Amino acid sequence: MAHFAKVKNKIVTKVIVAEQDFFNSFVDNEAGEWIETFKDRSQRKNYASVGYTYDKDKDAFIPPKPYPSFILNEDTCIWEAPIPYPSDNLFYKWNEETTSWDLVE
Repeated sequence: MAHFAKVKNKIVTKVIVAEQDFFNSFVDNEAGEWIETFKDRSQRKNYASVGYTYDKDKDAFIPPKPYPSFILNEDTCIWEAPIPYPSDNLFYKWNEETTSWDLVE
């Protein structure tokens, strides 16, 4: 089975599982376009979910930006903190006010 995302005004509004043949007889009166998405991320960078943006130039599904300070990685189309996550095996949460990682105790 294939997975398809309904994209309207660049935003994913639905994700369904269907065979390509389904679209040969399917009548969709809603505005938008159906674009195939891939769970293994082999195409279109990320698996689509409702609320993601579809960037036609990048041919990629991009998740919503989690924080204003995050930066889009142009290769992966994933939002990244401006400071890397600490690698000391402890747990941290992002603090947007200080734009730093706070230790979760």
